[in-house]
Amino acid sequence: MTCALVIDDHPIAHLGCRQLLAERAYDPVLEALNDSDALRLAANHKPGLIVLDLGMPGLGGLNLIEPLLRRVPEARILIFSMNEQTVFVSKALAAGASGYLSKNSGPEDFFDALDAIENGRLYLSHEMALAVAGSRAGGRADPLSSLTDREHQVLRLIGQGQDLQSVADALRVSYKTAANTSASVKKKLGVKGTTDLIRYAIEAGLTT
Repeated sequence: MTCALVIDDHPIAHLGCRQLLAERAYDPVLEALNDSDALRLAANHKPGLIVLDLGMPGLGGLNLIEPLLRRVPEARILIFSMNEQTVFVSKALAAGASGYLSKNSGPEDFFDALDAIENGRLYLSHEMALAVAGSRAGGRADPLSSLTDREHQVLRLIGQGQDLQSVADALRVSYKTAANTSASVKKKLGVKGTTDLIRYAIEAGLTT
């Protein structure tokens, strides 16, 4: 039996993943609703498979990939997210994820992803692979790709409706750092106010 860890802040997602993973004889299937529990469970149980949502509170799923792999280098990480932006697919794979699956996919796609990564292959759906390849070949940079990891975190938290003090607290930085980072994000994305940032984050799918 191989241990699996599902990291998602939506309990209903845990239920669905647990049922699908049970069909593949993963046992136990551990569950984490936040980044600190995720890192603790990974270190203590050494799961062979980690199913990770990008829209996690705190660090955010994208920034969990590297610390998870430091604790469990042999783990295969499958990103399971509503976010289909190619910039996040590319960043997740570059950070060490073994596959990327949209939450709009069906159970058969989930099993296809498991088949691939269990056998040491990278998994992307055909459509997602074409989109990533097209974005690289097109030469036009997505504005989001210019953001640093910290700027992505700030944009996502602001998009979730948090004010700058709450952002600073969540990221364990000063209010000034959060404010300066927010200003940098606005400049890079070409928007003026916080309302524009919130709209941008929602339209980019960063808040789910």
